[in-house]
Amino acid sequence: QVQLVESGGGLVQTGGSLRLSCATSGLTFSSYAMGWFRQAPGKEREFVAAISWGGGSTYYADSVKGRFTISRDNPKNTVYLQMNSLKSEDTAVYYCNARISIMSIKGHLDYWGQGTQVTVSS
Repeated sequence: QVQLVESGGGLVQTGGSLRLSCATSGLTFSSYAMGWFRQAPGKEREFVAAISWGGGSTYYADSVKGRFTISRDNPKNTVYLQMNSLKSEDTAVYYCNARISIMSIKGHLDYWGQGTQVTVSS
């Protein structure tokens, strides 16, 4: 069964750093684009960062550009999110996403992890 497991979240003070990891299984990892989303209480889930299947292209939300870096290690079937200069507004549950294009339906298939809590003290 497809499984995405996030780790690395925790409590950190403003200006600190954390590295999130997402270990995957049950899928052909190199075929999937990978991403990170986050959701704070009372807010909708929002896009944070994404990386293409080969790792050659990355995308970031404006709110995290220059502070967060997404990367992937295909032999280890793992994607990472390095978070630096953390702010209180970064506090949220962070979710790992795996996406593969389905040409026959002109859409995508998404898998999600269970989430990991990141709390940044003010």
